[in-house]
Amino acid sequence: MQFIDQAEIQVIAGKGGDGMVAFRREKYVPAGGPSGGNGGRGGSVHLVAVEHLQTLLDFRYARIFKGEDGKRGGPKNMAGLSGEDCTIEVPCGTVIYDAETSEILGDLVKPGQTLCVAKGGKGGLGNKCFLTNSNRAPDYAMPGGEGESKMLRLELKLLAEVGIIGLPNAGKSTLISALSAARPKIADYPFTTLVPNLGVVRKPTGDGTVFADIPGLIEGAHTGLGLGHDFLRHIERTRLLLHLIDITDENPIANYLTIQEELKAYSRGLADKPIILALNKVDAVDTEDIEIRDLINRLSEVAKVPILLISAVSRLGLEELMQQVWDRLDEMNLVANGELANIM
Repeated sequence: MQFIDQAEIQVIAGKGGDGMVAFRREKYVPAGGPSGGNGGRGGSVHLVAVEHLQTLLDFRYARIFKGEDGKRGGPKNMAGLSGEDCTIEVPCGTVIYDAETSEILGDLVKPGQTLCVAKGGKGGLGNKCFLTNSNRAPDYAMPGGEGESKMLRLELKLLAEVGIIGLPNAGKSTLISALSAARPKIADYPFTTLVPNLGVVRKPTGDGTVFADIPGLIEGAHTGLGLGHDFLRHIERTRLLLHLIDITDENPIANYLTIQEELKAYSRGLADKPIILALNKVDAVDTEDIEIRDLINRLSEVAKVPILLISAVSRLGLEELMQQVWDRLDEMNLVANGELANIM
């Protein structure tokens, strides 16, 4: 399945039906008067969030969506039928922009959440509506109103509580495959991961938490270099960032600073998100070596957070890592619910 997280579509609401000019013609009813009915309302265009879609791939093949036109009013004061609304299904987490103004029209996060993006035109009034004491036989009616037409830009932002970030080959895909049932492509070369991977990790309580493996960022990602620019948006919705660093790299501290600078440059609050920092691939080094211990201490001073030592391949330190994740998420839930202040 292709992962498509951006698309442009055109939505056109239906035109309202025209009002009708008609006069009552019945036997034994002289001067029956006007009886033209109103036109029907044009169909609107709605977007609805659904769980069974994960990408915007469908919009590669269908780009124009139209509501049905309303029907014309009829004689004998009969109103025209309203046009059928057009309902477009999008994945949960889709943000809708006006493509011309870049204004955010809506953000569909929960299943079933709906947004009207183009309203159908009003039905025109029939000639009966123009009957007055001074005009007993109006011979005109109103045309139906035009429906709204817009160009929309859709952006999908993954819904995950924990985002796994790091430079290419930091071991993000290996980690998410070790923690969940996700099976991303894993190989020993940069940019193995070309699309974000989602995995559900079970808590000890049995609840599931969604982790997102974000494709490798590089220096300058916020300006469009590498792959990171396309996927930095997917970190925006995460509550907690798990920053992986390859301990076997030449300069792990510089790698840490590179990612932090990219998060700050991209802005949108990414640099303010809580971070758990883990040095990966520790099975390939001697953690008791003086140089390695010095590296860990210096990185801890720079990052100002504790450093966890893990190996995604051998599953070393993963239990401690996950306990840290669960504790941080629980603490954040308490803060969100206003309970932490009561406890303290």
